[in-house]
Amino acid sequence: MTVAMILLPLFVEVGLTFLLLFALLPVRMRALSSAEVSRAAVAEDTSTYPPRAQRFANAFSNQFELPVLFYVITVLALFTRKADIVFVILAWVFVISRIVHAFVFTTSNPLSARFSAYAVGTIALAIMWVLFALAILLNV
Repeated sequence: MTVAMILLPLFVEVGLTFLLLFALLPVRMRALSSAEVSRAAVAEDTSTYPPRAQRFANAFSNQFELPVLFYVITVLALFTRKADIVFVILAWVFVISRIVHAFVFTTSNPLSARFSAYAVGTIALAIMWVLFALAILLNV
């Protein structure tokens, strides 16, 4: 596997994080300018933002949970040369699931669809870690 093939899913995940950040800013600004919430209130407690702004904030915040394990496994697999085609496919499954999760979270937000995307990504990431651990521990 080339370095580019291994790192491309990671770059897309980082891009998603920045996309959510840049999408969050105008949503919050609209809430503040329309007086849906006061600056004083959000200065003390960001949960006072309206639901749409909270969903964007939560979607952004979620990028610092499971994706952190994805970043670590990608760097470790690259460094140890344990990334193969299965690793790259699982990486794409994870990243696509995160994109779907973020899209659902910031739009219609049905819990079942959001959970399904989250579960697919979690399973893909867990498999990546198990396969990596086995490759290291069994020296294959």
